[in-house]
Formats: sequence, structure tokens, C-alpha cells
Amino acid sequence: MSGLRVWAVPGIPEVREGDDLAKLIAAAGPGLVDGDIVLVTSKIVSKAEGRLVRAADREAAIDAETVRVVARRGTLRIVENRQGLVMAAAGVDASNTPAGTVLLLPEDPDASAEAVRAGLRDALGVEVGVIVTDTFGRPWRTGLTDIAIGAAGVRVLEDLRGGTDAYGNPLSATVVATADELAGAGDLVKGKAGGLPVAVVRGLGDAVVAGPGGSARELVRGARDDMFRLGTSEAVREAVTQRRTVRAFTDEPVDPGAVRRAVAAAVTAPAPHHTTPWRFVLLESEGARVRLLDAMRDAWIEDLRRDGRSEESIARRVRRGDVLRDAPYLVVPCLVMDGSHTYGDARRDAAEREMFVVAAGAGVQNFLVALAGERLGSAWVSSTMFCREVVREVLDLPAGWDPMGAVAVGHPDGVPAERPARVVSEFVEVR
Repeated sequence: MSGLRVWAVPGIPEVREGDDLAKLIAAAGPGLVDGDIVLVTSKIVSKAEGRLVRAADREAAIDAETVRVVARRGTLRIVENRQGLVMAAAGVDASNTPAGTVLLLPEDPDASAEAVRAGLRDALGVEVGVIVTDTFGRPWRTGLTDIAIGAAGVRVLEDLRGGTDAYGNPLSATVVATADELAGAGDLVKGKAGGLPVAVVRGLGDAVVAGPGGSARELVRGARDDMFRLGTSEAVREAVTQRRTVRAFTDEPVDPGAVRRAVAAAVTAPAPHHTTPWRFVLLESEGARVRLLDAMRDAWIEDLRRDGRSEESIARRVRRGDVLRDAPYLVVPCLVMDGSHTYGDARRDAAEREMFVVAAGAGVQNFLVALAGERLGSAWVSSTMFCREVVREVLDLPAGWDPMGAVAVGHPDGVPAERPARVVSEFVEVR
């Protein structure tokens, strides 16, 4: 590493569609040797591959390259593009291109890097690594730098986990983004406006590997591990639209802290007269859950027998309540009428209660959405509303607490089924 050297390659002409980048680089006389790493700006790769397209409307071009919107502020969009990269404007570039055109990123930057690498091997007889770079903004950091969006023959990540530092401390989370560090080093000598689209790094031969090497896609954090996958408003919208009723759960325990965070979201719901009409009873022990569900089952069976149902029909109906019994965690939301007004008029008193019931529903909706944000599944079941006295007795609740169903909570066992598409206009009337 002490002999590391980085330099830009002058003499690369203006690149046009169909040009052979490897031949253009070789002709510039970069003096390559085995183990060098060649850094190629994505812009000239895109030009050579014919990714310059006519687009009078840049926004339409961004739409076409976008898989999902991560965050939006005014006209600025951070999106995931078709290459799997999360970046501003999907990487669509309108600078240094003829009027009425935009430049798209290479279709497959890894394949582009491999083509340049193979071409340099053929032209110069050298075994080098190649990285395709692009300019990138980063969360939490001001300013732009270059990152690797394509790679061939390069170890893109150096996994130091399992080793120790200089003091003998174990390294448990250190994975170095070598390809990105190389891209940033190349940007220092290429510059953003110097007309030098290619750079070479020498002295890091250990990062060059035989065969195709690593893929730049390894540098993209997977959705499961990405704690910042969405912007704030998009995260809220995603949690609302992706919330599903989950009826099958794994045995994985539920974090009580996650449920309490969801309750904190629930109690921000609107309520009449500045009241707080919600209470959430958390059934964290198996014993509490079994006692409640057994008592509710007995009360339900008694009701069904009074209705004249057959024993077969009763057994079938009782089985439908298994979603609560199978869940590792139960929550019973309750309505309290503290702070409500009494008017002495049946119509107005009924409307007063309706306001509180609506507020309770808003609180439960907040709760369910927040659980989804914690990656917990839930099912809101109305059963406790049909045996409120039983629930109050088993859970030792005050007489004024009205159970508003029960929420089964747990880690989903599988992916919930897609919700059928709903046309918004069918639910809207405009006056």
C-alpha cells in the first residue's frame, strides 16, 4: 500500500456510440501492467453503448428508469433505478449532452466493466481489474464522490470480520468497500470537469482477482438489512399501503419494546375534547393469553348453543379464532369515555360516543401501521367486543374500559397475499 499510485489517462477522445472503449484506452498509452485497476467514468461507457436518448422531458426519462421512489422533496427524487442503485434522478444525466437528450446509465455496468477488461487483455496482453464509476451523493454527508457501479476482476469488498485490530480486539462488523474507495481515489485525479474520464490505480494488486471477480451489486445493501430504505413520508405511506392482516405467525418472540413504540404512535391519534380515549392491554405472558382465550371460547360456545347451532357448526366457528391463539403476543385495545360530555339527549349522547369510537379506531389504525413499520404482522379481530364482561373480569379491567377487539401480533410466517387492486375513484365523491 505504501507504493500506491493513482493517475489520470490523458488523450481519450470524445466517445461516440459504437466506439470500442478498450481500444481507445489502449491507444492513449496508459502503460498498464498486470495488477493495475482501471477506473472508467460511466458517462463514456453509456455513450459507447448508445445510452444517449432523446427525451424532451427529463422527468419522463427518470420515470422510465425508476423501480421505486425512495424519497421526494419538491422536484428532487431519490429513487431505486433498474440497475438496483439508489440515487438521485435514477442516474439520468442531462449535462454535457446535446439539447433534447439525456444520458442513461449503462444497462449492465458489471458486463460493461468485463468487456473493457477483456478488450484490454486482448489489446495489451495485461490482466487488470476494471471499475465503472459514477458520481454519487450520500445520506448524512454533504458533497459528491464517485462510487463503483460496475466491476470486473476486482474484489469489491474486503471482509475483515473474524480478524482482530492492532490491539487484538475482534472485528465483528468491518467490511471495507474497496471498490468504492478506489472509485473515490480515481475521482481525485480525473476531476469532474477536466475531460479525463479514465484513471489507473497501481499498487493494489491484491484486489485484482482472476476470472470475472466481484460484482458491484455486492455493494448494494439488501432490502432486509437496509434501515433507511425510504424517506420519512414514503416510509409512512409504505407502512400504510403494505400493512396486511396476518393470520399465520412464526414462533419468534415479539420484542415488547417494539409493541410499546407502536402504542406511542397509537396515542397520537386525534380525539374529541383533547381526551385520551385509548388504553392498550398487553398480554405478554402465555398464561394471560390462554386464560383470556379459554374464557372467551367458553362464552362464545355458550352463545352459539343459545342460538341453536349444531356442535359441528360451533366447532367450525371456534376454529376461526385460532389466529389469536396461535399468535405469540396479544393486545387488547380498549375505549374509555373519560372526558366525554353528557347532554341528556339520546341523539347527541349517541353522537358523542360515536366520536370516541372513531377516535379509538384511529388509535388502533396507528397501532397497526406502526407494527408494520416494526416488521411485525398483525390481525385485528373483533371477538372481545362480543364478551366485554368476560374480558374485563379475566384481565381485571376497570368497568369503564370497553375492549375493542384484540390484535394478534407476531412475525409473519411467509409473505402475505397481495391485496387486490382498488380504484381510488370508486371510493371518492367530489362536490
